[in-house]
Amino acid sequence: MTEAHTYGREAEARAAEFLERNGFRVLERNYRCRAGEIDLVAMDGQTLVFVEVKARHSSTYGSAAEAIDQRKTVRLRKAAAAYLARRGVTGAYDFLACRFDAILFNPEIEHLRDIL
Repeated sequence: MTEAHTYGREAEARAAEFLERNGFRVLERNYRCRAGEIDLVAMDGQTLVFVEVKARHSSTYGSAAEAIDQRKTVRLRKAAAAYLARRGVTGAYDFLACRFDAILFNPEIEHLRDIL
């Protein structure tokens, strides 16, 4: 595993701890499917939250927030749909509150809610 991968995994662990300290219940880490990956899946009260974690040592290649571009958001939506389908949720999702959050490390932590 490269140094970047190790740093990313550490950031995901720190993000999970941050969410739990703030009342979230982490359900799953690194959910993978054909459509992509969701770093963390958590419950915030009655809301299912799909969390993207981005970490940067420096701003040389842009900020952590800039890494969540249109291509990434399309993959997140597809992976979330696959996650819901795997659990038997299909069609209209209006009875299940879902949102997409981001936990960013630039290097300080920032929690962005409802990013999509």
